[in-house]
Amino acid sequence: MVAHPCLILLLVRLGVVPSASIGVMAGLAELRALMARHARPDWGSDLDGVMISHSDHPTPPTASMTGTVLAVMAQGRKSLALGDRVYDYRAGQFLICSVDMPITGRFTVASPDEPALSFGMQLDPAEIASLLLSAELPHCTKAALPGLAVSEAPEDLLDAVVRLLRLLDQPRDREVLMPLVKREILWRLITSEQGALVRQLGLADSSLTQVARAVRWIRDHYRESFKVQDLARTSGLSVSAFHRNFHAVTAMSPIQFQKQIRLQEARLLLATQPNDVTKISYTVGYDSPSQFSREYRRQFGTAPSVDAAQLRS
Repeated sequence: MVAHPCLILLLVRLGVVPSASIGVMAGLAELRALMARHARPDWGSDLDGVMISHSDHPTPPTASMTGTVLAVMAQGRKSLALGDRVYDYRAGQFLICSVDMPITGRFTVASPDEPALSFGMQLDPAEIASLLLSAELPHCTKAALPGLAVSEAPEDLLDAVVRLLRLLDQPRDREVLMPLVKREILWRLITSEQGALVRQLGLADSSLTQVARAVRWIRDHYRESFKVQDLARTSGLSVSAFHRNFHAVTAMSPIQFQKQIRLQEARLLLATQPNDVTKISYTVGYDSPSQFSREYRRQFGTAPSVDAAQLRS
């Protein structure tokens, strides 16, 4: 349900809604209308790098990789689990993920009358770096920050997101205006409460970038065993600093991170090869099928063979 502008003004006059919130409420109302009109079954959109997630019911926990993204919740509520941390965000808040990490997420508040609606935009470190250089902004702290953060969405960020989604109705203008509006969105993020985290994404010598290098290696070689000392050396950090920064960003140890990737890959394989549990356990890097089954059950709440049958059904 989209709030009518006249209703918003009435609520402000009655003191129910602070006048400072009127811009945010109006922005969310238009954002919901645009997203509801252009939502697709594949959660994609006609704008490159832009996603519209929607659900008309609460969803079961689903494992996925985050990518480096901005997400804005326009309606409903979502919960994300990353390592030993849980993030809950609702309509009017935005989420930043600065490293491609394995998470478990679910929409917790959604209904046919008021479906959960979330905007997503991929973040390009090169674009952020270009913006930092052109603006001549001071470097942020080198301390590693969590790779995922949630904040209240400021009015200027919502306004830019709304103008980006308006281009769904303006195909003639997309090629010229979309890069400009995306650049403005990045600027609004850099100057927001989470600006330090976004700046780290664009700085080649930041702790986040050093951890991201190790994250990419684990993701690309998740089947292989590794020594933490070697990853630390590749990242240009001492072993103690690497452990500290890796956990600060991902909420996991490197071994736990690898385990999450392996189990997610196994679940994808089980959807198409439900009778090959033992083979799949070896394929994703486990030496022991029994250990694989124990860790799979601990992660997804059921045995691999049972989960495979449920996935196929």
